Amino acid sequence: MILQSLYQYYQILQQDPQLDIAPPGYSSAPVSHALNLSVEGKLLDIIPLYVTVPQGKKTVERPKQMIVSERAERSVNVKASFLCDNATYVLGLTDKQPKDPDYAFARYKAFRELNLSILSQVNSPVARAISAFLNNYDPQAGMENPLIKRYSEELLKGSNLIKGSNLIFFVEGQNPFDDPAIRKVWEAYALSQDQQQEVMQCLVTGEVEPIMRLHPDVKGVRDANSTGAKLVSFNERAYESYNRTKGQGLNSPVSRRAAAAYATALNYLLSSQNPNPKIYLGDTTVTYWADTADKRYAGAFYAFLNPEYRQGSEQVEEQPGKRRRAKEAEKTLGAIAGAVQRAKPIDLDALRAGLDQETRFYVLGLAPNSARLVVRFFISEPFGVFADRIMQHYADLRIQKEYPNQPTYPSPYHLLAECVSPKVTQREEELKKSWSLLGGAFVRAILTGAPYPEGLYVGILNRIRHDTDDTTATEEGRYRIAKINYLRAAYIKAHLIRKYRRQGNNPYSEALHMSLNETYTHPAYVLGRLFAVLEKAQQEAIENVNATIKDRYFTSACAAPASVFPTLLRLAHHWTSKAEYGGLLDRRIQDLLNMLEAKAFPARLSLDEQGVFVLGYYHQRAAFYAKKADGPENQTEIAESAQA
Repeated sequence: MILQSLYQYYQILQQDPQLDIAPPGYSSAPVSHALNLSVEGKLLDIIPLYVTVPQGKKTVERPKQMIVSERAERSVNVKASFLCDNATYVLGLTDKQPKDPDYAFARYKAFRELNLSILSQVNSPVARAISAFLNNYDPQAGMENPLIKRYSEELLKGSNLIKGSNLIFFVEGQNPFDDPAIRKVWEAYALSQDQQQEVMQCLVTGEVEPIMRLHPDVKGVRDANSTGAKLVSFNERAYESYNRTKGQGLNSPVSRRAAAAYATALNYLLSSQNPNPKIYLGDTTVTYWADTADKRYAGAFYAFLNPEYRQGSEQVEEQPGKRRRAKEAEKTLGAIAGAVQRAKPIDLDALRAGLDQETRFYVLGLAPNSARLVVRFFISEPFGVFADRIMQHYADLRIQKEYPNQPTYPSPYHLLAECVSPKVTQREEELKKSWSLLGGAFVRAILTGAPYPEGLYVGILNRIRHDTDDTTATEEGRYRIAKINYLRAAYIKAHLIRKYRRQGNNPYSEALHMSLNETYTHPAYVLGRLFAVLEKAQQEAIENVNATIKDRYFTSACAAPASVFPTLLRLAHHWTSKAEYGGLLDRRIQDLLNMLEAKAFPARLSLDEQGVFVLGYYHQRAAFYAKKADGPENQTEIAESAQA
């Protein structure tokens, strides 16, 4: 299903006049330099082919993506590509110290023989110039050429800037792949190679065609092999079946045509050419596309799933005049993204306007695994179904905010970030480690409407147990810490809603409201409210307390109430006697104690009940500072009640 969907999308991409998509027999490859030759085959100069691309808030230089011949599949074998390859093959240069002294020469020899054999069938000035260069060039004396010596550091060492890049030939500025005669002989050669492959029925097209033994590499998945990783591969007998042991691709027969097509489409989706950015969640790279040439579907999906326009470690600040958009379709979403950044609700009608809700949409999550890719999830539904499920996710998260500027639609990235301590150094690396499976599972739950992963719920509770409030001003490289905040409370509420939704009977439904439910009598919820009132009493009685009861007792109170609340109630008598509104606080404490059905504190609370405890605390604390519709604008609930 994945390969078939990508194959169909390749057909769509080929019809787009704005895109430069590689046709069959060709591929898109990063090219850092061009060896510019004269018509006599002499090296005139070396032309850098870098392009400037945005990366976060800055721009960097990258090798230019060019349509060249299909790349040769190799691991440790010596196999050259046509007219475009790395410096070891094209010039016989290497900065390694291999065990084989002929390491570089053997690769140059393979490159020369392949190219001369194909170009010998072409009678054109460009073909003759390249053939002359290959016949006359001496790789052992290559470094003596002043032009090669000038660029030797870039060609040999391959810094991060040009890692995995290639060299190509120009003849007086002309690209040989623009020569119709050269293209004709190359395509004939590629077809002859296909005819040498074993012929079977393709799983993608259903036609009997030559089968691809080694599938093309896929690039653009974060933390995967920099030279590319394979989506389909078999290298051990244990992974093979049906007695197809002679070829690594025969176990899953995909034609060369279909393999090249799906790899081209996937590489485009994962590249900077795609105007719709990838979404990073831990080690999972999420890409998405619609079964149509209309790019608004993918743009709308990104705005739905990531409304704050931030993706993993590459956070894009949406500031006026600084928005980066690559395509016209993305510009229509800029105002919507800016509205979300300012805590205004998304206009769903604007996102869906003119879009067919029945159009098929695909979401693919990939993660690295050595030289291969792991499919974390692949989901295919009509676009309208995805939109409804994502908005259901946001509806489940909806809870009273602490501050007006907090996001109405928190992104999955920020919810997952609540599982990692803000104190850790190299926070992004820690996030990726802790999300290796969690990120993919969370997004899959959002897109399918399933319950959220239990691991994320436990991770949120663990952070609540271990974190201590730090309300000091945020310093450089340091995050503000809140033990219980808007995002954590919102996730706990949504998790418990979705956990019991399919069971038909939610025992905690009365606690899972946006704001305080004063009539709900479940012990966990009442005790959470009681803890918030006790904390308020301490704050009213003692100014600038060094360690609040939340710092010292919250974890124990949440897990084992019977061990903590008797002590806190004894202390409460001292606090209420000093507090300005102590009488009101005393009455509230007594009212909450009367709501406990068993008139005793539970010895233990389950994990679900601990979440309800946190919600009770959060709701009660938010109610203290909620503005009354019929009261003065800045009065707190306690002050209003005292004056009544």
